[in-house]
Amino acid sequence: MKLRFPMAVLAAMALFAGLPAAVSAEEASPGSVTNLPATVKVPVRFAPSQEIVQDVAAKPVAVTEAVVDADSDADYATLAAAVAAQPATIDDDELNCIAIGVYYESKGEPLTGQLAVADVILNRTGSGRFPTSACGVLTQRGQFSFVKGGRLPDVDTSRPAWKTAVAIARIARDDLWKSPAKGALFFHARRVSPNWGKTRVASLGNHIFYR
Repeated sequence: MKLRFPMAVLAAMALFAGLPAAVSAEEASPGSVTNLPATVKVPVRFAPSQEIVQDVAAKPVAVTEAVVDADSDADYATLAAAVAAQPATIDDDELNCIAIGVYYESKGEPLTGQLAVADVILNRTGSGRFPTSACGVLTQRGQFSFVKGGRLPDVDTSRPAWKTAVAIARIARDDLWKSPAKGALFFHARRVSPNWGKTRVASLGNHIFYR
């Protein structure tokens, strides 16, 4: 026996099921769920995930800082490498005087010995006990035997030893290498024994250095 339901009853059933009253009996069948209007969908919010994203974004990234630190070390591998990297040109009179001092006092000596001579000249300029310029230190009476009549001698600038002296002078002036005779103000050749009573700080090549 077939049951007949008036349209009013069907509409009431649809309302009870949460369907709009305008839906027909055919639209209310089990196979027509996809025809439901979008208004019955309830949006879902996930507040916790939003907080997690904010947490992650707030953390600083240290990669750039690490790269900068890695690149910051520009020291030369050896003193010889530092010498080879220097230009052979003279910037000013002071550099020229330091180079002349290195050339006449220590050409042919190990590079560390030449640098120590340059450091002595520069250390004297800041000691308060000697002239305040490199040229003044060299021309001070009775200090350097290669200086005659208060005048610096000429140099054959084509010689490799001069180019090395210029490089050593620049390294000392610009503090590009650690001093092998820290604080030294005096030096003499090994062949003499002046008995100065000063503190010995280094022995390099043919020279002994004191402060």
